Amino acid sequence: MPNTTPADGDAAGPAGDPAAPVLAQLAALGVEHELMPCDPDLADTAAFCQAYGVAPEDSANTILVVGKGEPPAYAACVVLATTKLDVNKAVRKRLGVRKASFASAEETKALTGMLIGGVTAFGLPEGLAIWVDSRVLGRERVVLGGGSRSLKLSVDPAMLMALPDVEIVDDLAV
Repeated sequence: MPNTTPADGDAAGPAGDPAAPVLAQLAALGVEHELMPCDPDLADTAAFCQAYGVAPEDSANTILVVGKGEPPAYAACVVLATTKLDVNKAVRKRLGVRKASFASAEETKALTGMLIGGVTAFGLPEGLAIWVDSRVLGRERVVLGGGSRSLKLSVDPAMLMALPDVEIVDDLAV
């Protein structure tokens, strides 16, 4: 598949393509991947899996979380679609804050340049912590967001280990 993405309304044109940093980092790290174009209306995990025949246990969500405080603390968490991110215990404790929550769609877009439904662990801002639930590494391949709602990535989950600022975390999800 070519390294291009269909227009999906995430950005005004190629210069503002939200998938560009994702594709650039994949290339820089030498991460083998398959691009999976998708209908942006079907980008949310359950709809995508059903429409494109991907098993939910082979799909992983990248979720931006925020620890409430001054300044706020952020982390990108990667968990299998069949699990639930443990924001109130595991994430809050790792962030070292009293309260943590899912970042809003606006915060996610502002920090990552990506819309929810397209967020991925690749192409994130330098210095942003990336926590991967250890169960993700147990899959042969996982489908992740591709940086835009019109693109998904299929990768060997071990490739996540090539990312800077990545940590594998046991029981990040329940």
